[in-house]
Amino acid sequence: MTVSETAKVPTASASKYLQQLCKHWQHNLTVEFTADHGTVTFPKDARGADWPGDALVTFDASGEALDVRIDASVAEQLEGLKGAVARHLDRFAFREAPLAFDWQVA
Repeated sequence: MTVSETAKVPTASASKYLQQLCKHWQHNLTVEFTADHGTVTFPKDARGADWPGDALVTFDASGEALDVRIDASVAEQLEGLKGAVARHLDRFAFREAPLAFDWQVA
């Protein structure tokens, strides 16, 4: 089972934030990214967790927004990652923070 949500986060610095997030997480997670697209895999056992499966966070940057999609194995994992993504993004976007996340079921 996969649960997914998406958010369009308004910002003119989407590509910059996508790259900062991916570079930050590539130190201990599987990350692939370009200037306008990135994926981060959060293992099911990350930080001592025991989720049924891995989660995937996908970022797509445009000139006016950063699109975020989270595909998780269960709702609790999804909720935790929504918080982690928002906290990290707000940290990099401190001049604009808090950014608006309008999460929608995918």
